[in-house]
Amino acid sequence: MTWFRCAENRPFASLRLFCFPHAGGSAVFYRSWAKEISPAVEVHAVQYPGRADRMADAFVTDPHQLARLIAGAMAPLMDRPAALFGHSMGAVLAYEVARLLQERGSAPLHVFASGARPPHDRGNDRVSDKDDDGVVAEMVKLGGTDAEALRDPELRELVLPYVRNDFALIEGYAFRPGTRLTAPLTTIIGDSDSHVTEEQARGWAEHTEGRFALKVLPGGHFYLNDRQRDVVSEVQRTLEVPAAG
Repeated sequence: MTWFRCAENRPFASLRLFCFPHAGGSAVFYRSWAKEISPAVEVHAVQYPGRADRMADAFVTDPHQLARLIAGAMAPLMDRPAALFGHSMGAVLAYEVARLLQERGSAPLHVFASGARPPHDRGNDRVSDKDDDGVVAEMVKLGGTDAEALRDPELRELVLPYVRNDFALIEGYAFRPGTRLTAPLTTIIGDSDSHVTEEQARGWAEHTEGRFALKVLPGGHFYLNDRQRDVVSEVQRTLEVPAAG
């Protein structure tokens, strides 16, 4: 089973954008981006194991191993310039994958870290230790489309195992000093996100030798649901590609 979902193949696109979902998320979260973004960009969303069309695949429980697997799967797709975008858990995974790509001689053009504290400042929240109702309550509090699925008892039975695994994976993440990104890095957050403050978001600057930018948009942790057009515009402007028609 492949690791990426591409809603629209664009053989003449000048670059690829790899998108990493949040904890409990899947590749479908980015499906609508292909219609919104410039034809110069081909969007590939990561599909983590254990969900959606990879429900039968075993969970990966170690974030560094997951990053290695994704980076390995990405290698054949690095024949064009690439940028990485990750939201929440996906931001940390995108960062770790970017480090691996750089070490292997395929550094990305740009890294976008959305709705996340920096790798060295993860906090000590432990959602994965809560009972089922506690995990659901946390998802509902954060918002996002996955919270609705958890209200349905049958869907909840399917969704909760990988949601819990994702929270355990990212809560068990430990930053390893070493490779510093050479690529520019942009952090985007919602102005009322209880998960990350503007001051914390600025800490991402420590992880790149390239240009750093912070963009604050209206909204909470899932600000990008309502602000998708603004986020895509920021990506296009940063990557210097023409907007979609």
